[in-house]
Amino acid sequence: MKNPKAQKLINKLISEVELNGIITNTLVSDLKDLRPFAVEEKRPLLAKTIRLTFEHIEEYQTFDIPIPEEEPIEGYEELLEEQENDSTPEESLLYLLNLIAEPENKTNRLDLRAYVNAMQEYAEEN
Repeated sequence: MKNPKAQKLINKLISEVELNGIITNTLVSDLKDLRPFAVEEKRPLLAKTIRLTFEHIEEYQTFDIPIPEEEPIEGYEELLEEQENDSTPEESLLYLLNLIAEPENKTNRLDLRAYVNAMQEYAEEN
């Protein structure tokens, strides 16, 4: 995001999760404060991702969405199959916050969409 206040808020969120883990009420409040910046910048994917993230944390008191899996590269499929995605909720949330900080990157946008899909599926199943 381009707005300096939004960047400062994202950095604050990242620091809080790194230092304290997932503190539900603080994270939800800060994410709710961040969402209007995404709307103002006309970034619907970011706005939706942020909304689904704070709704998920509010509802489940954690962030139970794993880091999206890597797409296999031809000839290296076996290596990816051997790696399990055993990220913690904090690691996954930190990864997501870093994606939100750099949404112009094409790969980041793909991972943001993967998070949106995963959060929607999780909500349907639970």
